[in-house]
Amino acid sequence: MQIRHDDHFNREMGCTEADWLRWLPAAVGDRVLSCDRDRRQASIAIGAGRCKLNWAPLSDRQIALMCIPRLAVSFDFEGVREVDRVAFLHHFDLHMQRGGG
Repeated sequence: MQIRHDDHFNREMGCTEADWLRWLPAAVGDRVLSCDRDRRQASIAIGAGRCKLNWAPLSDRQIALMCIPRLAVSFDFEGVREVDRVAFLHHFDLHMQRGGG
């Protein structure tokens, strides 16, 4: 997965909301995570800054007989140095990868 260097970007994740919430703690590593499941948002402390996440379920993607759940996720970094943002996204992406090969 390509690492973005923008302060704000959106991704489409191939997972259910339940999967996302189960994987999120490991994906943020040892950083402090504050999660509001009802509002579908989270905040992660990264150095002196933070990353705010917002998500919303999308309709499933149908490819022949295969049905893939989808989740729209927005990333908003505030006060996070680029080197810390890149390190966070590298760790995050490794923990969110599924299947394929």
